[in-house]
Amino acid sequence: MSSLRLHFLSITGTVIAFVVSLWVNQLVFADTSFVRGVNWIYLPSGIRLLSTLLVGVDGFIGLLVGGLLMDFLYWFPHDPVRAIAGAIFGSLAPYLVYRLALERYHLRASLTNLTPKRLLILAVAYSIANPLLHHIWFALQGDTHNFVESFVMMFVGDLSGALIMLYVIKGMLALLPKQPGDSHLTNGMFSIRLALNSAYDNRLR
Repeated sequence: MSSLRLHFLSITGTVIAFVVSLWVNQLVFADTSFVRGVNWIYLPSGIRLLSTLLVGVDGFIGLLVGGLLMDFLYWFPHDPVRAIAGAIFGSLAPYLVYRLALERYHLRASLTNLTPKRLLILAVAYSIANPLLHHIWFALQGDTHNFVESFVMMFVGDLSGALIMLYVIKGMLALLPKQPGDSHLTNGMFSIRLALNSAYDNRLR
């Protein structure tokens, strides 16, 4: 598979996964909202962190595109500055955590060397970084209404959503076969592993 096609698939897959996770979150956890866009459980945070851990810069780009789409079309259609800022911070925070994982844990393809403890550390790091970036920007804009409550709410929502998604997806990734099998299903799952490995190798070049 060509490098350009891998980039395209990684970015497109991230956008789709992010939008779908947001739709599911609004469908299931709409009643947990504190303010618009901030929930006690926020599943897209897990997609944000997972996508950058798996495909690095491609994940960042996909999250930025998905964030801009949803902010302009759904969350803040009449506030372009807020929409752009939210998309940037929501994409930058997980990318910074990905860089941390790459340097500290020597991250490998399919998250094979991320233990449950390391996943927890990364989830907490992201859940601090994301609201911190947002609330620094809020403070610079002079918006300090419910500042502490909003920070805590965003932290809890990001952490709960990230933990749910990360452990579920990591469990699924662990089931991917390490070599081709005799069935179409096994071969298809092995192809997924190869694609993840190729995407991982490509992002380091």
